[in-house]
Amino acid sequence: MRSLLFVPGDSERKLAKSLGVGADALIFDLEDSIGPDRKSIARTMVAEFLRAPDVRAAPVVFWVRINAFDTAHWEDDLTTVMAAAPDGIMLPKSTSGDDVASLSVALGKLETRFGLKHGQTQILPIATEVPISLLRMETYVGISPRMTVFSWGCEDLSAELGAMSSRDPAGRLTSPFRLARDLCLMTAVASGAQPVDTVFVNFRDNSGLETECDEAVRDGFTGKVAIHPSQVPIINAAFTPDEDQIAWAHHVTAVFQDTTTGVASLHGEMLDRPHLKRAQTILARADAAARGADTLSP
Repeated sequence: MRSLLFVPGDSERKLAKSLGVGADALIFDLEDSIGPDRKSIARTMVAEFLRAPDVRAAPVVFWVRINAFDTAHWEDDLTTVMAAAPDGIMLPKSTSGDDVASLSVALGKLETRFGLKHGQTQILPIATEVPISLLRMETYVGISPRMTVFSWGCEDLSAELGAMSSRDPAGRLTSPFRLARDLCLMTAVASGAQPVDTVFVNFRDNSGLETECDEAVRDGFTGKVAIHPSQVPIINAAFTPDEDQIAWAHHVTAVFQDTTTGVASLHGEMLDRPHLKRAQTILARADAAARGADTLSP
């Protein structure tokens, strides 16, 4: 999943419009964008939307962001939306792998209750929104096969830390938030989960978004969360390997097919197994993008 677009769960117009923006995944939000007096309306509206046959036929992965475990809403969120079988649940403000394990148990019970295949519902924790989670990142590794995607956030963390901002005057993340980003990436890879970069909140700054996407791709992230439909094409383009990258990857895999050693040479450059692994990753991402988001759904 290259692009994962947040969609407020209490807006019929935005729910309907979301199917046509080109995002690989949609995250129907029951948390931050929904006021306390509309929580029940939002969860019911999302469940009804997910039950529509034409919606489920769309080549999109459907996630629902429930409310955090320290609220009175999350159990009702789960019970209501699991009856409509979303592809996955986003868990905000996760404090450790134990929260993922607890969510997995709850999902298993609801899958049985609603006649769903056990284990079909994926989990995407936002693992950096509370400081204690950053001190427990190793607890996420191996905690649940449902945890297929891993992401981070800095707005809630900034508030928890009492930071004046998460970025410097040039728009770059400051030290505490670079740490959160780096730990997310390392933990995702160690867990075998897809590392997904956080939102870029200034949806009118396309240049800034492009730069942040390029940096995320450079460092190893394979997708990014969007907060506005206009961000989706930029994110999709950045996380889709271009023709030069694909050509390089094909050349690298070809030269390794012609050697029996762990090293090879291409245009005067010495290559070893990490280069081959990088090439294979590029080709896999290009193939996934070409086949469409429907192939990423469980």
